[in-house]
Amino acid sequence: MGDILAQLWTPEVQAAFTLAVVFLVILYVLSIVWVARDAYLRGGHWYVWAVVALVPLLGVIAYCLLRPPLLLIDRDEQELEVALKQRELMKYGECAHCGYPVEADYVLCPNCHTQLKNLCPTCHHALDPRWTVCPYCATPVAARSGQNRTTAPAGRKPVMPDEA
Repeated sequence: MGDILAQLWTPEVQAAFTLAVVFLVILYVLSIVWVARDAYLRGGHWYVWAVVALVPLLGVIAYCLLRPPLLLIDRDEQELEVALKQRELMKYGECAHCGYPVEADYVLCPNCHTQLKNLCPTCHHALDPRWTVCPYCATPVAARSGQNRTTAPAGRKPVMPDEA
């Protein structure tokens, strides 16, 4: 058996075996580096994952199964996109009285005629109910007790929000 093994263990086979071992060692080290770098980019504890990756093959498989799905830069981009969508949606709202969709500059709800904003008596710009002065013409605005009343269409009694 030793003679057969000695005949098979030629210098060419030794060189091929050495190259295969060197290749596997390089692949092992690169897998550890990849796990550490990828964990760092994904916002994980990269040093912990690098230690886990020291376990040959199983460490890399465990990391691939448990790693966060998004890179930090992708997560930040996604959060910015959501914030932008929310900001776009804030331009529109809904009537507090009937829930009908209204735009930010509407003074009255087109559905139930609830007064959404007051008008400046001087420049006739729409005013937010919380404002005490018109930002367009600097006219002081007195807080009106009937801010939330509805304007009655032809011959109807105005509806107060607490009556609805």
